[in-house]
Amino acid sequence: MGPLAGLRIVDMSSVLMGPYATQMLGDFGADVIKVESPDGDLVRKIGPGRDPSMGPLFLNANRSKRSITLDLKTEGGRRALLKLCETADVLVYNVRAKAMARLGLSYDEVAAVNPRIIYAGMVGYAQNGPYAARPAYDDLIQGAATIPFLFAKVNDGKPRYVPSAIADRVVGLVSVSAILASVIERDRSGKGQRVDVPMFETMVSFVLGDHMGGLTFDPPLDHGGYVRQLSADRRPYQTKDGFICALVYNDGHWRRFFAAIGRPDMPEADPRFRDFVSRMRHIDEVYGELSRIFLTRTTADWMALLEDADVPAMPMYDFEGVLADPHLVATGFFQMHEHPTEGRIRQMAVPAQWSRTPAVPERLAPRQGEHGVEILRDAGLGEDEIEELARGGALGLAAETAPAKV
Repeated sequence: MGPLAGLRIVDMSSVLMGPYATQMLGDFGADVIKVESPDGDLVRKIGPGRDPSMGPLFLNANRSKRSITLDLKTEGGRRALLKLCETADVLVYNVRAKAMARLGLSYDEVAAVNPRIIYAGMVGYAQNGPYAARPAYDDLIQGAATIPFLFAKVNDGKPRYVPSAIADRVVGLVSVSAILASVIERDRSGKGQRVDVPMFETMVSFVLGDHMGGLTFDPPLDHGGYVRQLSADRRPYQTKDGFICALVYNDGHWRRFFAAIGRPDMPEADPRFRDFVSRMRHIDEVYGELSRIFLTRTTADWMALLEDADVPAMPMYDFEGVLADPHLVATGFFQMHEHPTEGRIRQMAVPAQWSRTPAVPERLAPRQGEHGVEILRDAGLGEDEIEELARGGALGLAAETAPAKV
């Protein structure tokens, strides 16, 4: 019984941005009903799996949910969806608003059956601007939000995307806060509302919070950019035998660092290292010097030295290495579970912790349509109505699947 126990979410979203947000809401205790089209969520098919419709990206973005398959292009499917909305607190979608209107599921149509519902759209662009109807994907939004430009600044002019769906993930996080803020307001006013979370504006805000720089002022004081983050040597430092992530940042860090390597007079001897302002003014030279210093010892030696000096440092892990991190092992962050059809799988714990209402996911990612009949019964439909929806193709029933052999 997590902190959101009692909240019901009808989740029409697919791929990553919306499912990531609704998984968090489900992890926190909400009852999340995942509504899939007959073709299923595309992300089911991404990555290696024991079943072609239960890939790892799906398993890691869709736990804590029940699944129902509805063909919303049929009148029966549309009516079933509206029936679910009658008792829901939130409807979540991440298709374009025009697509929702074509399905007969615009805000006005949904609010007509439940005026208290929060109608939450994760959209590409603010709906009052000229880009409102444009399609949006993570790569496009990364580019428009200046992320590849930032890489080009530190990578010999070569732009690239972050090798993670960072726009989808960040917008998903922002959407959770926007949804919960709307629920709190609804509980005070008694009125539902529509809330849009646009990818473009969210990511521009996210990136330029660091890099607006002198463009904050009118007239501008510079061309933008946070110089420390754009230094070419701001990266994991190469050691004698690998790499280390270290941040020698404030005056105390620098004094202790130089004392630990036997150069305690360095901040006074070299004016570039004297104080924070001087270091920022000469950041490329400062980081270049650190790069040379870190080449003189092994990673293990540096980790021990920096820990003793109380200078922030962490290993640079690969995917398998982070699984064995001693802190994550001690806190039980990675947990093994027996999935009813996919066998033994590794899941990550909910990072946030509550003292009284802990969030402990109770459902692993569902097979497509696994809970369809159960969900419609909960919504008040009788057996005859459910059978009629199935016969007419509006309701897809989950195929019986034998548990995977491990």
